Amino acid sequence: MGVYFNPNNESFTCDKNSKIYVDKTGLLEYLNGVLGTNSKCISVSHARRFGKSHAAGMIDAYYSLGCDSTNLFQDTEIATKEDFKKYMNQYNVIHLDISSVWDFHKEDLVESIKERVCEDLKKVYGESLNYEKDLFLLIQEIYSRTNIPFVIIIDEWDCVIRNSEDEALVHKYLQFLHSLFKSEESKAFLALAYITGILPIKKIRDESALNNFREFTMLDSYPITEYYGFTEEEVRKLCGQYEMDFDTVKAWYNGYLIDDMHMYNPNSVSMAMDRHRFDSYWKNTSSFASINTYITMNYAGLKDDIMTMLAGGKVPVNTDTFQNDLFTISSKDDTLTALIHLGYLGYDYEEGCAYIPNYEVAKAYQAALNVGSWTEIAKSISRCDELLRATISGNEERVAELIELAHDTYTSILKYNDENSLSCVLTMAYFTAPGYYNVIREMPAGCKTSGGRLSCTDRSGTETGFADFVFIPRANAGKRPAMVVELKYNKSADTAIKQIKEKRYQGALSGYSDKILLVGINYDAEGEDKKKHTCVIEEWNE
Repeated sequence: MGVYFNPNNESFTCDKNSKIYVDKTGLLEYLNGVLGTNSKCISVSHARRFGKSHAAGMIDAYYSLGCDSTNLFQDTEIATKEDFKKYMNQYNVIHLDISSVWDFHKEDLVESIKERVCEDLKKVYGESLNYEKDLFLLIQEIYSRTNIPFVIIIDEWDCVIRNSEDEALVHKYLQFLHSLFKSEESKAFLALAYITGILPIKKIRDESALNNFREFTMLDSYPITEYYGFTEEEVRKLCGQYEMDFDTVKAWYNGYLIDDMHMYNPNSVSMAMDRHRFDSYWKNTSSFASINTYITMNYAGLKDDIMTMLAGGKVPVNTDTFQNDLFTISSKDDTLTALIHLGYLGYDYEEGCAYIPNYEVAKAYQAALNVGSWTEIAKSISRCDELLRATISGNEERVAELIELAHDTYTSILKYNDENSLSCVLTMAYFTAPGYYNVIREMPAGCKTSGGRLSCTDRSGTETGFADFVFIPRANAGKRPAMVVELKYNKSADTAIKQIKEKRYQGALSGYSDKILLVGINYDAEGEDKKKHTCVIEEWNE
């Protein structure tokens, strides 16, 4: 039993004993299926806090000879499989966290890694091994003595690649990895390699240290997608257990669409359940400064695309040009792809588009903009809460004024010449509203809400058309009213209110028993000396 060689099961024991634990041991069945095959080298590159290190601790506990994990796994999914005990605690395991070594040994990284592992080996084999040998030769000698294959786990393997431009150091590190994973000796002793990182594997010149790895990324993780992040079914179960509103959790933490599966940020969901409060938890564990670094890069069309996504849209992105390197970003597509891998954008594989996945990430962009160079946009977003309060309180003049200011900010980016463009600007103006409301654009008049949920059926008669915006309060909205917002272009705000009543758009909120506001907003493009926006707000009474 050691820290690096044949670790115990303490890491997984801590995870399993945690207040919130979701069983991901099904991953072990997949790994058992690739042991000792040509698919035995696995690389998982996902955003931070998506369960990579949790899986590493679980792999330790299951395969390591340094512990007996029979009771620990007894009530898990893997225990129901026929080969459950066949592979459990049968392998020599080496587990390295490169980031912890890198922090203190940048210049002698490889030597320090070997030294740490050898300290553990000496506890078992004493002076019977020649510790002057390269690490892979020591492993080979142990295998020849015991005939017990090795499972090698390297967490944060790409720490060196992401943080160093020293080609000599990177080359030496990759040669070290080559000896562990692709040398003639490793073909015999290696049963499984599991490495984790933030970015996919970068191919560096003629280096081939990791080209035999099967990669699982934020773009494509099939067939192990469900084991990194929380699935929708798992989140529903947690919401029932902790009495949290599922629709609100979905708005805050859902949105990562990987292999057609909706995946949730597990750290944020767990924090929300534990604290029983919705907040942006991920920003406390990951550097949001990188958002500003990338979104303010001066590539043609990048700012427009970022604004489109902030306004709720999707933008096409070519992910094939990205070199899996944060030092060589050279285009808009590279920038967007980097943000996808870092978890700051979602990716729709079928459409080939990027988007902002949820409200938590949208809040991260808001925080990043507040300290960045897009000062006018940041200033406009900072007024969103005031706009929401002014709308709720019925302050028509202030609402019109704040929308006017939003128009001045976004008009050069979002083409502002029709009602659809006005909708985009309104989405930005009410940027913080999704934290409290389910905001639905262009909702059919025949739709209804019940218990905060939306359902639509085919209808005939006078209830035709689409309400531009419907604001349905979430469970955490307090006493905020429901709202129907209708937009007009070169008409009048009164006309907008009239249309709401005639089309009975407010009927969509018939399942909502508290206050309902009807909000009409008009943009008048004519005349330079008068305010272009007007607003009328009425409380609906049956």
